[in-house]
Amino acid sequence: MPIDFEQARHAMVEQQVRPWEVLDPRVLDALSAIAREDYVPARHRKLAFADLALPLEHGEHMFKPVLEGRLLQALDLKPEDDVLEIGTGSGFITACLARLARAVTSIDLHADFIERAGAQLARAGLGNVRLEQADALAWNPGRQFDAIAVTGACATLPEAFGGWLREGGRLFVILGESPAQEAVCFTRRGEALVRESLFETDVDYLRGAAPVARFAL
Repeated sequence: MPIDFEQARHAMVEQQVRPWEVLDPRVLDALSAIAREDYVPARHRKLAFADLALPLEHGEHMFKPVLEGRLLQALDLKPEDDVLEIGTGSGFITACLARLARAVTSIDLHADFIERAGAQLARAGLGNVRLEQADALAWNPGRQFDAIAVTGACATLPEAFGGWLREGGRLFVILGESPAQEAVCFTRRGEALVRESLFETDVDYLRGAAPVARFAL
C-alpha cells in the first residue's frame, strides 16, 4: 500500500516531535514543510517518519525526528541569522536550518554526503546554503556565526567551535561518553560560554572527536 507522506509527516510532528517539548511554531512549521522522505536513503524511504536513527553510509546515522526538533528549537534561530552546521549528513537538518535562517554554511568530511545533499537542496529550491567538504577539527571558517549546530557527538567541546560563535550566539552539541551523552546548548556571553543542559541521548561521534581509549593493565 502506498504511503501517504503528508499524513505520515503530520503524525511525526504531532505524535513524536511536539510531545517531546518541541513547541516553537517556526520549528514545527519547518519540520512539516520539508520533505524528510527526500533526504533519507532511498532504501529507507518508507521509514522516513519513524522514531528511528536511520543508517547512512560511512557507519553514520540520521538523528531521530525528535532530536532534530530539539536541536532546531534550542538554537532559537532568527530569520537574519547566519548558521554553521558541522556534519551535513543527509542534508535534512541543513534544509530545516535554511528555512529558518538567512544563510547556512554546512561542512562534512564525506564528499558523497555533500554531493547528495547539494542536489536535493537545489531541487527543493533552497539557495541560501553553502556546502563544503572539510574536517571540522582541522578547518577554519575565518569568521563567526550566530548559531552552530553540531550533528555528531564530541567527547568534549573542541575549543575552536566556541571561538566561531558571535556574542549572543547559540551552539548545540552532544557531549560525553556513549551511551550516556548529554545534549547541551552553549550561549556566548562576552568571553564565557554559558552552558544549558537539555537532555540525555546517544548518537554517533564526529570523526576524531570520540573519547580517547583508556587501557587498564
